[in-house]
Amino acid sequence: MTFTMKKLVVINVVLSLLLVSVRAQNDVCQVDAGKIYHITVRDNAYTFDRAEYAVFIPENVQTIQGVFVHQHGCTMEGHGASTAYDVQYQSFAKKWGLAVVAPDLYPRQGNCSEWMLTESGSGKALLKALEIVGNTSGHAELKDAPLLLWGHSGGGGWTLGMMRDYPERIIAVFAYSPASGGVSDYPAEASKIPLMIRHAGNDDLNFCWLNSLDTFSKLRKMNGHVSIAYNTGQNHNFSYVRYMAIPFYESVMAQRLPAEASGNKLRDIQPDLVWLGDTANCNIYRASSFSGDPSAMCHFPDSLTVVKWREYVITGTVIDRTPPSAPFDLKVNIIRGNQAELTWKADADIESGIHHFVIRMNGQPVAQFPQSGVYQRFDTNGDNAIPFNLPEIKCNIIMPYRATECKVSVSTVNHFMLESEQSETKFKLF
Repeated sequence: MTFTMKKLVVINVVLSLLLVSVRAQNDVCQVDAGKIYHITVRDNAYTFDRAEYAVFIPENVQTIQGVFVHQHGCTMEGHGASTAYDVQYQSFAKKWGLAVVAPDLYPRQGNCSEWMLTESGSGKALLKALEIVGNTSGHAELKDAPLLLWGHSGGGGWTLGMMRDYPERIIAVFAYSPASGGVSDYPAEASKIPLMIRHAGNDDLNFCWLNSLDTFSKLRKMNGHVSIAYNTGQNHNFSYVRYMAIPFYESVMAQRLPAEASGNKLRDIQPDLVWLGDTANCNIYRASSFSGDPSAMCHFPDSLTVVKWREYVITGTVIDRTPPSAPFDLKVNIIRGNQAELTWKADADIESGIHHFVIRMNGQPVAQFPQSGVYQRFDTNGDNAIPFNLPEIKCNIIMPYRATECKVSVSTVNHFMLESEQSETKFKLF
């Protein structure tokens, strides 16, 4: 046997012992808002084939405060990575100092039950991926950062299993039509985790609807911070869930993220801020002054969340009533004569993303970017970003003939057609 052959054997033995394979470290994608790291984790002990993760880390974040995990449902492997490229979730992450983890879990035999139960190894695979990406990115704190979980269908069942297995580490959970994660009982610590469950009643899959009610009942008996949102007229694969999930997460994080001096220990929800909601009639009450039986009532972290919950249950969505922030870093490059190329940057609206941009010249609209369609949207099934790869933000315009000076501006329009203030610049042509 040659030295080279011996060396290869040693390497293969080491990899077999580690039982973890990782994509090349240069598999890193730079996007406007930060970097996306791609990693694959395998282990012979797992009951599924492999876990692929796309992990977004915002630019210039000093310390990761938490990890938002967006777990896809059954048969949706291959679509999960889009969440890392979702500009709305990237803005959400930038605001709160979060990493965004977009998993794609692949079964061996095409059955999602291979990964849906956390004891399959899917929980450990996530933690292993966080450790590896933390070391690669220079954010070692990822290894122990608290988790913010989102899951649809089988992914929703997975989030419930994570609540059972890692309750001390989970900030909050949004479970969208969750399948059973094989959870019969929850530890006492799980009752501290704010959980919002969305289901569609008779229009949902029966086992997901029933599992939603069963999970709610179990955790309310433990006086858990659990709420349930029933969307009539929608179904298992159709809902505007992010419009409810994001404000829910923000209210919870404001109360639960660790205090600066307490390490990674999550704080409890403040009892004096809790509100209750009645699923039968959508009436809402301040918990501290409620005189009825709270055992069947939904628990919410604050008044803002309960108001949005009521709107979401009644209308099926939550309306964004505030405009996005203005674009920034607007630049003009004269191509030739009176033709110019505009480039700019923008943070997506946390509440409703980016629909398009409006370009004005001397106060008058002259172009839209993109020229047709939308900049990025999400599908109402798996909440996946469309398109996955975004076009470069730039636009060519033609200046008025014989003009010597011109003022151009760009504004952002969100998905509720609210427009930001204009980012503008003046320049001379000659």
